[in-house]
Amino acid sequence: MTHVPPPAEELALLDHELARLDARRLQLLNRRAWLVNVLRAPAGPPPFPAPPAGPVPPPSTAPAHGVQNVLLVLGGLLLTVAAIAFTLFSWGEMGIAGRSAVLAAVTAGAVVAPAVLLGRRLPATAESVAALALVLTALDAFALHAVAAPDTDGLVFAAVASAVLATAWTAYGLLLGGLRVPLPSAVVAGQLPLVLTAWAAGASATGFGWALAVTAAANVAVALRARGTAVRITACVGAWLTGSLALALGLGLSLTSDGAVAAAGAGALLLAGAAVALLGAWRAPKGMASAAGAVAGLAVVAAVGGVVRTPLPWDWAVVAYLVCGAAPAVALRLPVPRPVLRGLLAASAAVVAAAVLWASPVVAAVLLGPVSLLGDVWAGAPEDFRDALGPSAPWPWSAAVPVVLGTAAALAAALHSRWPRALPGNGLRAAAAASASVLGWAAVLTLPAVADAPYAVAVVVELSLTASLLALAVRRTGALAVTWLVCALAGAASTGLLGLAAEPATHAVCGTLTVLLAAGAARSRVPAVRALLACGSVTAATAEAVAVGASLGWSAAHTAPLLLVVTAVTVFLGGRLRHPATAASVEAAGAFGAVAAVLLALPEPPVLALVLGLCGVLAAATALRPERRPAAGYVAAALFVSAAWVRLAASGVSDPEAYTLPVSVAAFAVGHLRRRRDPAASSWVAYGPALSMTMVPSLVVAWADPHWLRPLLLGIAALVVTLAGARRRLQAPLVLGGAVLALDGLHELAPHVVQVFDALPRWAPPALAGLLLLAVGATYEQRLRDARRVRESFGRMR
Repeated sequence: MTHVPPPAEELALLDHELARLDARRLQLLNRRAWLVNVLRAPAGPPPFPAPPAGPVPPPSTAPAHGVQNVLLVLGGLLLTVAAIAFTLFSWGEMGIAGRSAVLAAVTAGAVVAPAVLLGRRLPATAESVAALALVLTALDAFALHAVAAPDTDGLVFAAVASAVLATAWTAYGLLLGGLRVPLPSAVVAGQLPLVLTAWAAGASATGFGWALAVTAAANVAVALRARGTAVRITACVGAWLTGSLALALGLGLSLTSDGAVAAAGAGALLLAGAAVALLGAWRAPKGMASAAGAVAGLAVVAAVGGVVRTPLPWDWAVVAYLVCGAAPAVALRLPVPRPVLRGLLAASAAVVAAAVLWASPVVAAVLLGPVSLLGDVWAGAPEDFRDALGPSAPWPWSAAVPVVLGTAAALAAALHSRWPRALPGNGLRAAAAASASVLGWAAVLTLPAVADAPYAVAVVVELSLTASLLALAVRRTGALAVTWLVCALAGAASTGLLGLAAEPATHAVCGTLTVLLAAGAARSRVPAVRALLACGSVTAATAEAVAVGASLGWSAAHTAPLLLVVTAVTVFLGGRLRHPATAASVEAAGAFGAVAAVLLALPEPPVLALVLGLCGVLAAATALRPERRPAAGYVAAALFVSAAWVRLAASGVSDPEAYTLPVSVAAFAVGHLRRRRDPAASSWVAYGPALSMTMVPSLVVAWADPHWLRPLLLGIAALVVTLAGARRRLQAPLVLGGAVLALDGLHELAPHVVQVFDALPRWAPPALAGLLLLAVGATYEQRLRDARRVRESFGRMR
């Protein structure tokens, strides 16, 4: 028997089947469109994956809840605007009865309606109406003051009204637990009563501070005990705002107070703010807890330091604040949460950093002040240390400076030794140790300047301090040893400059630094430290050599060979030292001294030729070592050739070929023998010195020769050398011969080229340059390939 469903059920079945068929038809149409696109596209993999086989969802529309919320917010906003307009503009057109009736009816309806709406499960509508109700209650308070109590003080009435509204909104929000607006609004209203009361009473800055502090404490209590997220966030924002204002007022009062009583009053306000901050930090999230702990620590320091500093001058008040800065660190041994402890330590670090920043100009003046002696070397030993620092120290030389630095060093050392196990971080612990070392060094460094000690005493103190730090640095490794080394080198540089005031001091300081740095390099176990100290020792020895020449009354040029004595010692040591890095650093420092010698000898060409020859001898001695032979050999050849050129120029020789050609022939013969014994030897080593010995001086003379014979002979010789280098595939003859040939030809063609350019119109050179650029650009790739082939061919030459 066939079952025939009722008409309503059959209609539902048909609608469901038709919807399924429509979805299937839409899926097939999408698949067909994709296949058509694939067939029309060129051969290859499809650019996009096939669409999914499932049903395609309908176009997205705006969520129903979102549209509802927008409409409700707009409606509540319009009603609020209407209520405000009614209260402000239409109030006076109605009698007292009408006013009361309208206000009572509208407010009562707005207050009761959210309860009914919540019962009917319309929470969004209830929130909008509740917001309107809160605005109406505030307008009721305004209207009540305007009609019922117009003679009452506005500030007093506002304080009472805000308190009443905060209480009423709190009760309303607790009664209707489904609403989210009343309780945060109550917290906002609660920020005003105490502040407005203090304003109405004409309270002092201290009174305002206490009103803000109590308000902040109430906010913290709400934030800790409330359940709703919106309420807690609102209370936290209020606590930060009112607490910050209270602490700012307390700090200003503490800094400007004249006596201990006033400072104690401001300190009590600061301590109250610190207690509120700690109360909030105890249960706050990590980031907020650390920030609150830092604020509490700074408030405690400001409170105690403000009382202590009142009988002291300002420079010693810094010491008072610094000592009080250790107070937050007492929490290291207390059961304090880790985030709060981090905040307290950050507060102590901030106080110490501010005090050190106050004392840092004096440290900078002691270290950099001797730079002023560079303009007045050996003018005579000054009587006092400050006279040697020049006008670069405008900071007052207060005795509190070394006390501040020493106290900061002691605090950093105590933090390093008592670092709590609850705080992981060896990096911070190491930073505390390094800070203690630097601050202690700075404290001792400033003592002679603050005491205005005699010049000799200051030099001895700085040298002793440098020696002590070097002795500590070479015995240990790690970050602390690096800190000591940096301080020692900075002190050595400052002491070296300080010794320039007098001739005996210069010799004593440079000699002592040479010995100290060399001893440190010998005893160090770290290669980098050993190399650095060795370089410093050679630099100090070079400075001593310059000072010896000046003491003997020699000119700068005649002092230059004396510097090469230090370079010769470094060449000798470079072959004897066991550590390659140290040997390389010593030789590099010696080479720097040789460069300084060449610069000093530049004004006198005969001495310059001697210095270049001696440098060539030293380079040749270095080339005797197999590991230095390639580089040192080239340098030695270049120095010998340069010395010959300078000697010829200094002697005024007009025909240098008579002197250079025999030497070139002999050098060429030696190079040829070298190539026969070692075919892999470079042509620059074998033939470079011989060719450059004659060709370069001849080119210099030919460039100024007005006759044609010398340039012609030089050009022929350069052409022969170039062709020989190309035939034998040798780099040195090819490069040197080609360069000399090109320059010689340019010298001969220069007058004619000038005449041609004078005859051309002014637009011709730019046009020719543009055509050249176009041609090069059009064939850029081909020219690039040609350049690569030329480079590869040149690289295969020797």
